[in-house]
Amino acid sequence: MPTTKADKWNKIYSQQDCKQAKASRVVVENAYLLPASGRALDLACGMGGNAILLAQSNLTVNAWDISSTALDKLSKYSQENNLNIVTREVDVEQQPPEKNSYDVVVVSQFLHRPTFKALCESLYIGGILFYQTFSADKVDDTGPTNPDFLLAKNELLNFCKGMQVLVYREEGAQGDKQKGWRNQAMIVAKKMT
Repeated sequence: MPTTKADKWNKIYSQQDCKQAKASRVVVENAYLLPASGRALDLACGMGGNAILLAQSNLTVNAWDISSTALDKLSKYSQENNLNIVTREVDVEQQPPEKNSYDVVVVSQFLHRPTFKALCESLYIGGILFYQTFSADKVDDTGPTNPDFLLAKNELLNFCKGMQVLVYREEGAQGDKQKGWRNQAMIVAKKMT
């Protein structure tokens, strides 16, 4: 019997723990841009590193993933640590978030191009998108090899046309490849209308 996407991620997350979960660089380095309160979505949350940081920043957090294993662990962790995180098992490729629902949306290490418009529309006006994932212009074999899961040059900028770009970083293979932040791109963008 073939394994599903959920089976694949349940197996991966069965070996992990929320105590070791780390928030993505795009959120950690730019947390000062978060609102003082509001609703946040950590999409494809995995073990919840971003959700935990968002909840610790006084936001009410929805954490969505396809893995029931990761969500069970995150739900237990959030209860034990008194964090305002509500988990939900969702295949976001089939069920993206509703329009005008969040002050903050965070996505890291997940790319499904048909969902991108819905992610931007799920923000309230003035809401902020934090997005980080792997790019095709890499200096080594870190991350996926399937081009469906790799950003083209400036693709995040193109996705966010019409939004106010607050932060953008994509170094690609430019210059001294032993220095800098490589293999990924990040954006923080504000919904204007």
